[in-house]
Amino acid sequence: MRIGIGFDAHRFAEGRPLILGGVRIDYHLGLLGHSDADVLTHAIMDAILGAMGEGDIGRHFPDTDAGYKGVDSLMLLKEVAVLMAENDYRLVNLDAIVMAEAPKLISYWPAIKDNLSPILRAELERINVKATTTEGMGFIGRGEGMAAQAAVILEMI
Repeated sequence: MRIGIGFDAHRFAEGRPLILGGVRIDYHLGLLGHSDADVLTHAIMDAILGAMGEGDIGRHFPDTDAGYKGVDSLMLLKEVAVLMAENDYRLVNLDAIVMAEAPKLISYWPAIKDNLSPILRAELERINVKATTTEGMGFIGRGEGMAAQAAVILEMI
């Protein structure tokens, strides 16, 4: 068994869609980043890469590479899932949390899990996503951005 953790944060920006786990969230602000700035998917990728001892998403998908400009993060997650399979790992458990004061995300969890499950080749019950606020503290509490953290357990197959 291998355990990995991942973290990502992005600031809010006008004129961009808000994407989490590949799902477009109805909100007046999006996240600023080189790719689609999907903090949830980025944290998940970092957790998986960490569990495999494969560095982080910056190593695999550098923001200095124009080929990743505006890329759909689920496409990157698919590449990480291929690497996971090539190294004979399977996902035992994923637990992820999005930190944001707004918007409310609970209604989006089923669609997000439906996106992640086939890519990660994992049953829905192996994937948990949730949200919390920071009670008005810090950049998240001031509504300047959002962050996500993920923990995974992988096992050799």
